Amino acid sequence: MFRASASGRTTSLSRSVGVLHNFWILSGMQVFFCLGLWQCPFVLFLQAAMQGFTEKIVGMMKSEELFASQGGPIILSQIENEYGPEEKEFGAAGKSYSDWAAKMAVGLDTGVPWVMCKQEDAPDPVINACNGFYCDAFTPNSPSKPTMWTEAWTGWFTEFGGTIRKRPVEDLSFAVARFVQKGGSFINYYMYHGGTNFGRTAGGPFITTSYDYDAPLDEYGLAREPKYGHLKELHRTIKLCEPALVSVDPTVTSLGSMQEAHVYRSPSGCAAFLANYNSNSHAKVVFDNEHYSLPPWSISILPDCKTVVYNTATVGVQTSQMQMWSNGASSMMWERYDEEVGSLAAAPLLTTSGLLEQLNVTRDTSDYLWYMTSVDVSPSEKFLQGGKPLSLSVQSAGHALHIFINGQLQGSASGTREDKRISYKGNVNLRAGTNKISLLSVACGLPNIGVHYETWNTGVNGPVVLHGLDEGSRDLTWQTWTYQVGLKGEQMNLNSLEGASSVEWMQGSLIAQNQMPLAWYRVRKKTNL
Repeated sequence: MFRASASGRTTSLSRSVGVLHNFWILSGMQVFFCLGLWQCPFVLFLQAAMQGFTEKIVGMMKSEELFASQGGPIILSQIENEYGPEEKEFGAAGKSYSDWAAKMAVGLDTGVPWVMCKQEDAPDPVINACNGFYCDAFTPNSPSKPTMWTEAWTGWFTEFGGTIRKRPVEDLSFAVARFVQKGGSFINYYMYHGGTNFGRTAGGPFITTSYDYDAPLDEYGLAREPKYGHLKELHRTIKLCEPALVSVDPTVTSLGSMQEAHVYRSPSGCAAFLANYNSNSHAKVVFDNEHYSLPPWSISILPDCKTVVYNTATVGVQTSQMQMWSNGASSMMWERYDEEVGSLAAAPLLTTSGLLEQLNVTRDTSDYLWYMTSVDVSPSEKFLQGGKPLSLSVQSAGHALHIFINGQLQGSASGTREDKRISYKGNVNLRAGTNKISLLSVACGLPNIGVHYETWNTGVNGPVVLHGLDEGSRDLTWQTWTYQVGLKGEQMNLNSLEGASSVEWMQGSLIAQNQMPLAWYRVRKKTNL
């Protein structure tokens, strides 16, 4: 992972590169942990690949003279990302890797500092930095290193099925001001500008393609008020305090049981931060013989140690509400193409006994994998004579599952980002003779962080059991299963203009009739040229 901070923005290559190479690394790490050797060939190859990539990017930046040491805007570079928690699990091997990564990065001679976030033991001269909602309690591992906040979380990502999380600007600005008042020297917002992932490039399981993050600038590039404006005023106020902030360390004075002052006094100026940590009550305090009223959970900033120019809880920026509306249904043409259940004309099929892990079969070429088998039912079965219906139970490692019997949808289930596993049980309609069971397993993203995630499974892992037969329960787990990767629409590239034009789409009132469980939709806008 490589990240470059420029004056005004941060460019991160970790997300796109991680998505593109995640399965390649995942496959190799399975070999690594089977061998249990840090110096196994794949790990050495991975190190060489990482070094080659980092050298390539740094070389590109140097060739354009983009580093501050060359007169450019890049003032900081980051190697690795939040590796510290994983390092602890790997012990000496993890420490060996982080030391290697740091040494490799420093050796590239960028002329700007290198940082590692969430890496308590970052070796000199690499600076360890903080990521989080609050970083005022963070201290670097050496007094010679500045206190840096590489990810000040402005909100949070959205997961499928979850709520859209928002962080009040009053709390965000309080966290930033508290970090600065305690001597923090660098703050990088994550995210300051929301974004949008397209296709299958979202950053992890159940993370939506929208990465708006409740950022000051939303994913459309529009200012989110009052967050954008209130932070802008905070930055302007901190700038006014600059002469004092860069000259001395603060003096801390108690103003009450939950109130205190951080004061920067120097010949070049004086700046004060008056803090009220009580989240419920206002506080009246006396500072330098002057009286001040502090709202709950707030910090007042006095760039001259006299006048309150900014308070984190007092928002003077007008709130904006984004509204979206239709430009007229008559201008939009919706069309539908039905996906056939388990039908890919030219797709290669794999048949074997038992259930296979999904990513090992799909190789991440598709999020979809069909698990198909058949069950023979005797005409004498009691459930066919009006008895209790059969039920099917399916255990899956995630992430979503659709159950079809003879091409008819019987039920669906999904996990969550916190618990991806699925335990499904539902009634099924079988007939006398041979019945086709088709389980469509859906992966909602690759693992993107965690310890030993190379051991995490996806897909139907069993058992798969049919309940209610005259014989009792029939375990289908180890019988013959046929596997089919992807959907027919994917094979036909329906997401492309060329592919979409190769099929006939259902239009008008037909779309609402006889809706199929698997369907592709497209919308076209009528234009008057």
